[in-house]
Amino acid sequence: MKARRDVYQAIADPTRRAIVDMLATQPHNMNAIADQFEMTRQAISLHVKILADCGLVNMKREGREHICEAKLEALSEVDEWIGKYRKHYEDKLDKLNQYLQTLKQERHGKQNK
Repeated sequence: MKARRDVYQAIADPTRRAIVDMLATQPHNMNAIADQFEMTRQAISLHVKILADCGLVNMKREGREHICEAKLEALSEVDEWIGKYRKHYEDKLDKLNQYLQTLKQERHGKQNK
């Protein structure tokens, strides 16, 4: 049984992130996507397939063209995961800010003496 790809695999690659960025503004056909990259259409198709497998892209057929559109809801999983660590880094930045304010006050006090 093949393991399902996840959204983290999709965003791990810079080309796939660029494709998601491109599709976030409007749907594009495969040729329009491929035209934006210096790689084969086959390579772009594989990237789009991975994005579709991960739930970040929906592909639909319109006549002879495959239209790709972003499904950004899948990124909420990443946002939730990052959110767990956001508080940690905000606390560290708050402590750094407090330390810098203390240094500034100490230096300002020494200059006034």
